[in-house]
Amino acid sequence: MKTPFKNIQYHLRMNRRVVLAVVITSGLVSILSLVMVFQMHRDVLDHAFVVNGEGEVIPLIWAEQQEHREVEALAHLEQFHQWFYAVDAGSYLRNTEKALWLGNASVAEVYQQKKADGFYNRLLQYSLVQKVVRVDAKLDMVQGGFQFRCHTIIEVHRGAVTDTYELLTSGKLMEVERQFPNNPHGLLITDFFENTLRKMENHETKEE
Repeated sequence: MKTPFKNIQYHLRMNRRVVLAVVITSGLVSILSLVMVFQMHRDVLDHAFVVNGEGEVIPLIWAEQQEHREVEALAHLEQFHQWFYAVDAGSYLRNTEKALWLGNASVAEVYQQKKADGFYNRLLQYSLVQKVVRVDAKLDMVQGGFQFRCHTIIEVHRGAVTDTYELLTSGKLMEVERQFPNNPHGLLITDFFENTLRKMENHETKEE
């Protein structure tokens, strides 16, 4: 037979067990938090820091990652200009398709404009061979990527005749997900624009 006294004892025991469980759980959480804070502090002390050109202190690992990203950005631009501008009658379709993977609609618009202007028809008609001699790119870091300006030297071979052109292009590089093998650098050319294209004189090509 249950009595009020036994019922009170039962509730007191239950309350004591609940309190004990809460105290043990809180202790474990506190210990785990202290361990994590100690680990984070040790990781921070283990990493060196550098000062950038603006006087900001940044982790060395982050700085190295940015340097590697700049190398990838330059390689991305080099590859794009080689595929987009180094073309001949037998390779322009294949190369252009590869180049379009490296840019967004702004690159496709330039391609469509070239197509409408009859550039590729002339390429086929006169058996032109267009080679990219050099690509010099300058990068400016912006949020989420880079701004770029490229100075490209192009040779157009028409039989025994060779003409040299200077092409200036600009745009932005936006970080995207890497896609192998189509876009291994994980960068996308946006706001692409052909600023100027001019034929170089003989004395300029000799200086180059």
